Amino acid sequence: MNDSGPGGGGYFWCLRHDRVESGDGVCPAQHRLGPYASADDATRALETVEKRNAAWDAEDARWTGEVS
Repeated sequence: MNDSGPGGGGYFWCLRHDRVESGDGVCPAQHRLGPYASADDATRALETVEKRNAAWDAEDARWTGEVS
């Protein structure tokens, strides 16, 4: 991937439009997740976020001694 253009290369999930975006037509950074290596990976961005958040919540609970 390169850093040329507004998107910086790669594929993004746009939170505003609920779609994959790439190239020069991507929405501003505050409205997108990524970059991802493929459009398919970008399509699963929200699923990836959910999995990571669950893992981090479990780690926080383990760290503080809470049972989850």
